[in-house]
Amino acid sequence: MTVTLESGVWGIVPTPFAGSALDVDADSLAGLVEHYEAVGAVGLTVLGVFGEAAALGIAEKALVLETAADASSLPIVAGIGALATRPAIDEVSAAQEALGARLKAVMVQANSADPQALADHLTAIHRTTGAAVVVQDYPAASGVAVPAKVLAAVVRRCPFVAAVKAEAPPTALGIAKLTAEVSVPVFGGLGGQGLLDELAAGAAGAMTGFSCPEALVATVRAFAEGGIAVAREAFAPFLPLVNFEQQPRIALALRKALFRERGLIADAAVRPPSAPLPEELLPILREQLAAALAPLQAGVR
Repeated sequence: MTVTLESGVWGIVPTPFAGSALDVDADSLAGLVEHYEAVGAVGLTVLGVFGEAAALGIAEKALVLETAADASSLPIVAGIGALATRPAIDEVSAAQEALGARLKAVMVQANSADPQALADHLTAIHRTTGAAVVVQDYPAASGVAVPAKVLAAVVRRCPFVAAVKAEAPPTALGIAKLTAEVSVPVFGGLGGQGLLDELAAGAAGAMTGFSCPEALVATVRAFAEGGIAVAREAFAPFLPLVNFEQQPRIALALRKALFRERGLIADAAVRPPSAPLPEELLPILREQLAAALAPLQAGVR
């Protein structure tokens, strides 16, 4: 039976670090995962780009996956960083070993604009591991630009694809083209910057991170229940923070600092080569967060 992802918000989980050695902070990770589940995320995406998977060792990746599984009952999509087929297969096997039945799918980056090469890559991963695949179209990370029509054709050829994560700007246009041609759910990303337009274009929800995941959940639910006008009203108070958080080169550091300010992780440290938080932005960060949280604290959902 073909696996597909549930519509809604799949939270991208950052990896908290602690101490001078920047060890994985499993306690903070568990607390953050619990928060995602409590606010209504339908699943977790672990070891994505914002999970700093490229900076983690093999044992650390297993620890992150196991901690996320132990701390929640949510299904998990494991990010696969390798672009080449054989290393990607090894990463998938490691995720399967760590998670067992808790692994819903693996997120594999589109590594070629050639439809045959991309289909062969995805098919080899599935055929060898049996894993369902979420195809991530994220040129900023992969360096590969895949036209929406090519990606749609590949997805139709690969019945084991569980979803597409569309992060090639302009995302709403790409999602509109994909949803017109594929039957699997298509999710937006990029920190929610295009969420409203993506939902209007047919997105099944968001597979992304944001320091106020409650806002993503509320917006996706509002769209499902009342359409774009209601969703816009739900998301509007958070749009300045979304914009602030997604600043190039320091987006990860900003998000971690915001989670720290909320008491959801203990330390905002990032591992090189990620850029640390510029201390000059802390006062602005705190003002932005306070303004965004005001509706939540007032009981507005």
